[in-house]
Amino acid sequence: MKPTFFDEMLLADGTSRPAYREVARWLEERPRGMIRKKREEADTIFRRLGITFAVYGKEEANERLIPFDLIPRVISAGEWRFLERGIEQRVRALNAFLYDIYHRQEIVRAGRIPAEMINRNAAFLPEMIGFDPPRKVYSHIIGTDIVRTGENGFFVLEDNLRTPSGVSYMLENREAMMHLFPDLFAKHRVRPVERYPELLRETLESVAPPACKGDPTIAILTPGIYNSAYFEHAFLADQMGVELVQGSDLYVEDAALWMRTITGKAQVDVLYRRVDDAYLDPLAFDPTSMLGVPGLFDLYRAGGVTIVNAPGTGIADDKAIYAYVPEIIEFYTGEKPILNNVPTWRCGIPDELAHVLAHLPELVVKEVHGSGGYGMLVGPAATKREIAAFAARLKADPANYIAQPTLALSTCPAVTDTGFAPRHVDLRPFVLMGDKVRITPGGLTRVALKKGSLVVNSSQGGGTKDTWVLED
Repeated sequence: MKPTFFDEMLLADGTSRPAYREVARWLEERPRGMIRKKREEADTIFRRLGITFAVYGKEEANERLIPFDLIPRVISAGEWRFLERGIEQRVRALNAFLYDIYHRQEIVRAGRIPAEMINRNAAFLPEMIGFDPPRKVYSHIIGTDIVRTGENGFFVLEDNLRTPSGVSYMLENREAMMHLFPDLFAKHRVRPVERYPELLRETLESVAPPACKGDPTIAILTPGIYNSAYFEHAFLADQMGVELVQGSDLYVEDAALWMRTITGKAQVDVLYRRVDDAYLDPLAFDPTSMLGVPGLFDLYRAGGVTIVNAPGTGIADDKAIYAYVPEIIEFYTGEKPILNNVPTWRCGIPDELAHVLAHLPELVVKEVHGSGGYGMLVGPAATKREIAAFAARLKADPANYIAQPTLALSTCPAVTDTGFAPRHVDLRPFVLMGDKVRITPGGLTRVALKKGSLVVNSSQGGGTKDTWVLED
């Protein structure tokens, strides 16, 4: 039977949902030629800004313009209030979980999560045991991936608690839409997103280390210009008015972190790192790393600098741990989850592996530490040969995979070469956690621009949309 998809703009009778009424009317009035012209204008804007992303593993030039869809995704005020409550509940519980597993591991003692899921997990950092980060916050910048399947059917697909990206696209998409379609904006009361850099800076300042006695100095640590998210690193540094540095610009001396500047050295109090744990400090982790700073981790543990997000946060967004997040929420908050997980099978468990192997053509299978849409199988879109090859990989290393049902993701209208057509979407709201929780209204909507595709990642042919959260 052909799956039915929840259309976020249209009701079953073809009329518009209230939040989309003005957008639908506006689309009906736009001539095809004008939309095509605006599409070209948008491409020019993003090309001039240098908003590109890298595609790894390709022989051709790997810098691409991220596709931008002109039709906004609209979320009503009531829908957003529900999402906001669920997101805040989730990030508070995950931070409590991180504190617990690096201290008494009460959740393990209570039998709610098997000890081996923590202690044998590649993302668990024993070096963090017993350390209290400022305000006991581990993940300060979080991207929560949410999908929708029905009127009230919202599910969390992933928690990104390490170095989530995409916020620059959220901000630039809004700028582009305000420039391209001011008349459409005038018909709506859309909640603003432009304060994100200011709120990010406030959050970073709020978690300054004990050694900081005045206004904290902040820097963003980037792996460099060849990183896929380099544009975002530079963009956020510019928007916050802080330094963008590489490992070679930093050094540890006299119980402090210093950066080299054209006017001499300057102390760094808060380091917003966009470098993976393994490469942060060659003395503590990978000795071959050229991206990190020798002595950084010992300085962090001594309270001389704050690293954002904290090392070791990756275990809380590990796809094997994901299956336990409802348990995590109940254990630390005493509440039922507001936002549900997608049902998940852990392939490292023999019975669950048997189920997955028997139903591969119906499932989505992901690597536990995978990202960006790489290393995954979308069963309904795969050939028999691809399914057989993936089954062999599963049998060889089952613990490296989880599987989920193929969800009927909601659709929003998108611009195509032949007009407007529904395309599948997800949503990544961005959360800041320091002295308090700050959630930007909306977030980054990613859209699968290929007809019938459920994969929204830009590396796999997806694009982005501006996300409008309406005022009451």
